[in-house]
Amino acid sequence: MRYWLLKSEPDVFGFADLKKRPHQTEPWNGIRNYQARNFMRDEMQVGDLGLFYHSNATPPGIAGIIRISRAAYPDDLQFDPQSDYYDPKSSPENPRWLMVDVTLEAEFSSFITLEQMRADPRLADLLILRRGNRLSITPVAARDFKYLCKLGGLKNR
Repeated sequence: MRYWLLKSEPDVFGFADLKKRPHQTEPWNGIRNYQARNFMRDEMQVGDLGLFYHSNATPPGIAGIIRISRAAYPDDLQFDPQSDYYDPKSSPENPRWLMVDVTLEAEFSSFITLEQMRADPRLADLLILRRGNRLSITPVAARDFKYLCKLGGLKNR
């Protein structure tokens, strides 16, 4: 099993939105970075767990845990000329962009802010804390994932 941090802007799609979805499941679409796409394509597997991170928010931070519930498949938004994520160089025969489905696993009782993470020396290796990192999907070490779950109020992860 692998662990991930997946970023989303809560005014676009937040943890509260996921809670309202049928089966609390949603496609994680709109990824337009090749490295993040490659993580989905080459490394993410059904059953992996992720941290749902609210980016571009006040405050930014982690709201809970999601599970990868469907392996990478073509992101349909790349084919829609009306979408902000349209890619005219992509085709159904040769798609450039992928998405995975995520399902809500657990909500943290304590939202973990970016400020808290930066202040905690045990989390110094988190990619999200590295200067200049803007990836929307990053791998997380198992020890960091478990520690963040404890900070979020979950004891059995």
